[in-house]
Amino acid sequence: MPARPLSDETLHLIDAVRTALAHRADVDERTLFGCYSFFVDGKLCIGVKNDELLVRLPPERHAEFQELQNTRELSPEGKMQGYFWIEPNGYATRAQWRYWIDEALAYNPRAKATPQRKPRAAAQPARPGRKRHSIFEDGT
Repeated sequence: MPARPLSDETLHLIDAVRTALAHRADVDERTLFGCYSFFVDGKLCIGVKNDELLVRLPPERHAEFQELQNTRELSPEGKMQGYFWIEPNGYATRAQWRYWIDEALAYNPRAKATPQRKPRAAAQPARPGRKRHSIFEDGT
């Protein structure tokens, strides 16, 4: 199924992040976590999904960021320490916008590199001794 086109609001936010990172030569753009992501020096730094920002912040300050208004953890189960969604009211002013961009960029040099995606392997043949389900039989 083809991807849905991005809304004008999302495209505007992506362009704003792109402009904020334009001074850097080490930015790569791709999709991750179902959002449009910006990788700095090979590490996830900032993402955009609909009208929210995904920012990668220092895990040791997770509780501090969790207390801020207009933030939401990427993983409420606590498995993704330091990753937060920032709602539009959380980046509505120039000062708020700069705060999140600067925090994400300041942490980036210390962040672990995001592993490269592995190419999808070709379909694996059935293992000997395993019974195949009838829906996989070609009926001949």
